[in-house]
Amino acid sequence: MADSSFDIVSKVDHQEVANAVNQAAKEIGNRYDFRNVGARVELSGESISMAANSEERCKAVLDVLQTKLVKRGVSLKHLDYTHDGEPYASGKEFRLEAGLKSGISSENAKKIGKIIRDEGPKGVKSQIQGDELRVTSKSRDDLQAVQRLLKEKDLDVALQFTNYR
Repeated sequence: MADSSFDIVSKVDHQEVANAVNQAAKEIGNRYDFRNVGARVELSGESISMAANSEERCKAVLDVLQTKLVKRGVSLKHLDYTHDGEPYASGKEFRLEAGLKSGISSENAKKIGKIIRDEGPKGVKSQIQGDELRVTSKSRDDLQAVQRLLKEKDLDVALQFTNYR
């Protein structure tokens, strides 16, 4: 019998991110507590920028955005904040920038591979292929055990499991 396999990837659904940013911008435009504070959120390419006239309002914009992202099924682990996630002053307004990260870095791939080797079922092998991992085994049950194991771990990258064969 041929080996079964699946891929571990970390991909951002750009359409869902765009929808979440649009919903957040609409809510910010309608809420009373955001009136006359210059609050805004916008998506440009791989970057989300937030701004308001005070640090607290800027953090509130971030909170609205995070809520919309979670409701749309986008993991907050895809956000890569500049300035350690703290708003910074730019002239008379406070700004917060967050880039979108996708793919599994080689260091995280090695970490995941080590977890699979050390804690996973014995016949399971993992192989790094660019910015994703291929996990193979003779038993589909072992592959499902690996998926459960990785879901329980608190890794600093959002994982999806694809190409289950």
